[in-house]
Amino acid sequence: MGEDRGRAAGRALSLLLLAGAGGLWLMMLGWCLVQLTLNAAFAAVTAAVPDRVPRLQRGAVGGWLGAAQILGAVAGTGLATAAGGTAAGYAACAAFTLAGVLPYVLRYEDLRLPVADRPAWSAKTFFRGFWLSPRRYPDFGWAWLTRFLINLSNALVILYLLYYLRDRLHHDDPERGVLILTAVNSVRLLATVVVGGVRSDRSGRRKPYVRWSGVLMAAATALLSVWQTWPSAIVVAALLGVGLGVFMSVDFALMTDVLPKAGDRGKDLGVINVANSLPQVAAPALAAPIVTYLGGYRVLYLVAALVGLAGAVLVGRIKGVDQEWTGAEPGPVRGRRRPGPTRRWGTAGGSRAPGGCARWR
Repeated sequence: MGEDRGRAAGRALSLLLLAGAGGLWLMMLGWCLVQLTLNAAFAAVTAAVPDRVPRLQRGAVGGWLGAAQILGAVAGTGLATAAGGTAAGYAACAAFTLAGVLPYVLRYEDLRLPVADRPAWSAKTFFRGFWLSPRRYPDFGWAWLTRFLINLSNALVILYLLYYLRDRLHHDDPERGVLILTAVNSVRLLATVVVGGVRSDRSGRRKPYVRWSGVLMAAATALLSVWQTWPSAIVVAALLGVGLGVFMSVDFALMTDVLPKAGDRGKDLGVINVANSLPQVAAPALAAPIVTYLGGYRVLYLVAALVGLAGAVLVGRIKGVDQEWTGAEPGPVRGRRRPGPTRRWGTAGGSRAPGGCARWR
């Protein structure tokens, strides 16, 4: 609970630092602190989901988390605009950040291991814990790679969208064009992000939804390569929104199914979050030479489609999910973890934990 309050205070202070930044270096420091504290908070929230939410409700919860990210960005933009001025906008967002987390940190108690069950801390063990062997935990490794590839494909599409509209389509107002495409994409995403998660929960399956949402996004991206017009860009934005909405919710649920150990969920979900942020860094390094030297936007979007398709296909390498679900499942528990029913996965050859996941007892 104290850590949650500390993260909330850190986010607010970082935003206030940005509000008062009078130079480039102070602004860079404030922005880095904002990213650090926001990512830490998001990792903590997502780590609470597998601890508190039954498996067959995690798709829906992942959908609401995805919807919250989209609506939060819209609300933050509106709040900053209404506040008037950059400094006032950051200050308003800082106040809203504190107000938004209070219900969670005051109402819900953290699930904590008894002191006797906590492993001894050491720097060596701490840093070694961030490496998870793909050979030992293959499902986790394949799930991480599929998320990275599909996010990289999406980043390649978004990165040069403004310049694509300006230089390739010769759009009269490319900035307004990007705004329209973003709105179309966001509306379709919001229409599918919760629905996709709920349908996945009801079917008890994850991989088909992740696979076919990835295929849809890859096909839409390829359309940008072969049909380069303004109407096609609108169609692509809508299709990408549908695919990304389903992918966001169901892939989150799939990730919680392949976590190696129950006691390391927070750290392991932090490792998974690298597959969200790393594509934002890798995409410019990959896109710049393609656009400049290797064929322009047509080749760029073809490469992006192939990258996304590879991510969709590799979902099939994840073997420990979409098994038959048997036995009772523990519901959310407040306070310390107490003994409860065992989570088991039925297979043709008996019962085992998915992807080497630790069973709860």
